[in-house]
Amino acid sequence: MSAVRPGGVTFIAVLTWISGLLDIIGGTILLFQTSVAATVEQFGGASQLIASAIITILVGGIVIAVAGGLLRGSPGARIVVTVFQVLSIALSIFLAIAYPAGAIGEYFSVAVAVIILAFLWTGRANAFFRG
Repeated sequence: MSAVRPGGVTFIAVLTWISGLLDIIGGTILLFQTSVAATVEQFGGASQLIASAIITILVGGIVIAVAGGLLRGSPGARIVVTVFQVLSIALSIFLAIAYPAGAIGEYFSVAVAVIILAFLWTGRANAFFRG
C-alpha cells in the first residue's frame, strides 16, 4: 500500500459513511410511512414499499461497514462501495418517486453517492488502491 493515503480517499470514506447513514434514515422513514394510502396503492401495496425500505436499510448498513476498508486501501472495498453506491442511487430515485414527501433527502443521498463515485476513481485514488 502507499505510505500516505490521499486526502481524497479519506474524504470518500467519510462521504461513504454518510451515504450509508442517509440510506438507513431514508429507508427507515419509508418503513414507517407505508400507511400513506395513495403511495401504497400506486406502488403495488405496502409489501412493495416495505421490501424497498428494508433493502435500502441493508444497503446502507453494508456501505457503512465497508467504508473502513477504503481507509486501508482495500481494492475489494472499493469495488463493493462502487456497486453499492450505484444500487443506492437506483433505490434513492425509486424512493423519491414512491414517497415524494421525503424526496429531498433522497436527492441529497443521490448527490453524495455521485460525489463518492467520482472521487473513488480519480488517478490518485487509483494509485492508492493499486498499492
